[in-house]
Formats: sequence, structure tokens, C-alpha cells
Amino acid sequence: MQANQLNYIGRRMKEIRLSKDLKLTEVATSANISKGLLSKIENGRTIPSLSVMFHVISALKECPANFFENIDYNTNQPFYMLTKKINYSPILKEDSVGYNYFNIISHSFKDITFNAVLLTLEPNAQRELVSTDGMEFIYLIEGEIEYRLNELMLTVEQGDSLFFDGKVPHLKMNKTNKTAQILVIYLLFN
Repeated sequence: MQANQLNYIGRRMKEIRLSKDLKLTEVATSANISKGLLSKIENGRTIPSLSVMFHVISALKECPANFFENIDYNTNQPFYMLTKKINYSPILKEDSVGYNYFNIISHSFKDITFNAVLLTLEPNAQRELVSTDGMEFIYLIEGEIEYRLNELMLTVEQGDSLFFDGKVPHLKMNKTNKTAQILVIYLLFN
């Protein structure tokens, strides 16, 4: 499966859950998984195993054929990935204020999925600590941010980069009065 197809799974789960007005906890309990795992799947922070995927689809009371009806299976094209800025697609992540994510490029390889995301971080943006099942690389394009890695606080300035284990609870904070722009690259382990 290609990364855009894998990203489709989490987005589709969230779309169906919200359209049926189901709570995250309710679906997770019915699928026999944790609320945290379902949140990570829906927000593109991890890739579900086949059994977990079908348990969630069942918990959503969806037919697999309907769930996958809009997935793109076209594999006759040579491998390349070009995304025009106008086509960056917004990503809805965890409950947050001021965190605006845009998917640039995603691709799944044998053991790893590569996601490149553009994040605009508004002044005083707020959310809880998060973790990701993989490694993260950030490059600060514009602005200045504080980066919390568990209890460690780092100041990241324009042009700086940071690479870390995404399993460590982390949080980007913009304590300035200017919007920060960040390139975030996720390496998710399949």
C-alpha cells in the first residue's frame, strides 16, 4: 500500500466516526484497542496492523467495501512525488488551537513510511503533549519556537533543525507574537 493509501485509512476512520457522531473512546472500546492508539491512527501518527484496521472498521459498523470505495489503487505510474503548494492538503490532528498542518508528501516503503508536513504554528498555540510511533525531524523555516521533549526544553530558531525519537512525549510551543513555519518529517515504522 502506498502512503497516500495508508493516510487515507486514518482520515477515513475519523471521517466516518465523526459523521456517525461516535466518540473516540466508544469506537476504541468496541474495537478492543486503546483510545490513544485510535487517536494516533486517525491523526496519521501510526499505521494500524491489518487486524486492528478491520476491528476499527467493524466498530464503526462499516462494510470494508464501503470503507475502501474511494481509495486510489492506480499503480501503473512510475514512482515520483510532486505536490504543488496549492495542493497541500490540510490535516486535522489532535485537539489543538493554532497548529495548522498541511500534508506535502507521503510514501510507504518496505519498513518505513515517510511523511513530509508543513506546520504553521500560531502565537500561543495550544495542545497537549503527543507521541509518534517513529522518528521526527523538524526544520524551522521561519520564526522561533520552544520544543519540549518530555521534561527537556529547547529553543529552536530560524534555520535550526531537530531530530528525535517521536515516542518521547513532545510539544512545539510558539511563545512569540509571530507565526512560525516548520517543515516536519515523520519516519513511521511499518
